[in-house]
Amino acid sequence: MKTHAVLAVVLLMLGLAPATATVRIANDTGGQIGPYLAKYRALRASGERVEIDGTCASACTMLLGIIPRNRICVTPRATLVFHSAWDMEGDQAVTSDGNRILWSTYPESVRRWIKSHGGLHSQTITLSGPELAAMFPACR
Repeated sequence: MKTHAVLAVVLLMLGLAPATATVRIANDTGGQIGPYLAKYRALRASGERVEIDGTCASACTMLLGIIPRNRICVTPRATLVFHSAWDMEGDQAVTSDGNRILWSTYPESVRRWIKSHGGLHSQTITLSGPELAAMFPACR
């Protein structure tokens, strides 16, 4: 009987242990903010690590402030691409309130970098190489 109780406790503890899986981002061009918020909140709750190993653009970049920094790593191929959020009104793209959401998710170091490169606007700005490696740990 004691063996079954110990086994049950061990199995319960294993079920509560954080996940050790890694989610790899290699070619994510972004999209609508809402689905990314939901995806990254679930990823944060899962305990999984995130490896940026290629392009992470637009809404993808929100992971920088939603996933804890100690669970994000970057490879030499990592590239973050930022631009302002926009919505379509008829056949015209207009800046949206999504900029406030984007901005609020970024860590302070990323906000400073974006400001130093002209802020969020319709033109893309790219963070990669040594500048990115100085902000986030390298993947092993």
